[in-house]
Amino acid sequence: MIKKTKKVPDSRGHFGRYGGRFVPETLIPALAELEETYKKLKKDKTFQQELDLLRNNYIGRPTPLYFAKNLTERVGGAKIYLKREDLCHTGAHKINNAIGQTLLAKKMGKTRVIAETGAGQHGVATATGAALVGLECEIYMGTDDMKRQSLNVFRMRLLGAKVTEVPTGSRTLKDAINEALRDWTTNVRHTHYVLGTVFGPHPYPAMVRDFQSVIGTEARKQILRAEGKLPDCLIACVGGGSNSIGLFCAFLKDKIKMIGVEAGGLGIESGKHAARFAGGSLGVFQGCMSYLLQDGDGNVLGTHSVSAGLDYASIGPEHCYLKDLKAIEYTYATDDEALKAFDLLSRTEGITPALESAHAIAETVNVAEKMPVDAIIIVNLSGRGDKDVMEVARIKGIEL
Repeated sequence: MIKKTKKVPDSRGHFGRYGGRFVPETLIPALAELEETYKKLKKDKTFQQELDLLRNNYIGRPTPLYFAKNLTERVGGAKIYLKREDLCHTGAHKINNAIGQTLLAKKMGKTRVIAETGAGQHGVATATGAALVGLECEIYMGTDDMKRQSLNVFRMRLLGAKVTEVPTGSRTLKDAINEALRDWTTNVRHTHYVLGTVFGPHPYPAMVRDFQSVIGTEARKQILRAEGKLPDCLIACVGGGSNSIGLFCAFLKDKIKMIGVEAGGLGIESGKHAARFAGGSLGVFQGCMSYLLQDGDGNVLGTHSVSAGLDYASIGPEHCYLKDLKAIEYTYATDDEALKAFDLLSRTEGITPALESAHAIAETVNVAEKMPVDAIIIVNLSGRGDKDVMEVARIKGIEL
């Protein structure tokens, strides 16, 4: 159970010593405008009703809380429930935030939105939201991610978005964010940056959390209806950390074990991973202070994950704060473990998870088998695996 001594984030966007606003002066007015507008719209009944209507009739909420009977029997131990964010329109939880932010951009009078994407799901969601409300859209994506997520690249273009390749640096999510920030700095008057996770300068970490909190709010009601009690454990994958915070935040006042699963890549010792809590240190990166994979001189290290959406050098500041409070435990799953979980859920339940979500399934298997049969686990199935099928086939050497 958490006992907070003060509200977080504070007025400057700090979660304890984490978070904040570290950006060029050019962006300060835009962030201030965004913060002020969001504060007003949070209390605006008309805006909230419009958002709720879209959640229900467009996104497809509430998403089911599904008892994975076959997986439970296969693993043994605790009952495993899946929060089916993979059934959201566009295939992942990302649409919850993207619809909220594109509506917000329209209310602010912006004519254009930009976004970064790794796995492509946030890019697709932002392009979808932009098409829905009538905004110009440009998505930045690293070269390597464009290759392994070619299906989502086509989907974004089909939705009318311009997809701009980022061939520099690691050619993944980190560099896509850098390019999006440069664009926003140049075009700040008419452009809104739809940041995709609980990261970046204030107010993004709290705002994205709020848009994703619908996941946990629903799951809490659904498990009480299904089982008559709260779960014993919550599990979710953690890249930037929006799907996990979205699930966890509704249960933070309860005595419930919560586990965030980072990308262990080829193993921590290999240096080819994206497990910030296993190998990172405190630093300032892309707008906020958080845990960061960096060397002794503060240079950002390269990352690796079989999952493009977890392949990122830093993590949302609220996760760091909650780790310090011992409210959430953090671990990691390797590429091999995630790939096995990808196959396992597909074959036992007929549900193919995104590779990001497969990391959470891998940890769920480890945890469930050690728990009693009357225990309950909720794992956030943050996205579906359609986008990853070709990449998994390539990894396995299967020609399609």
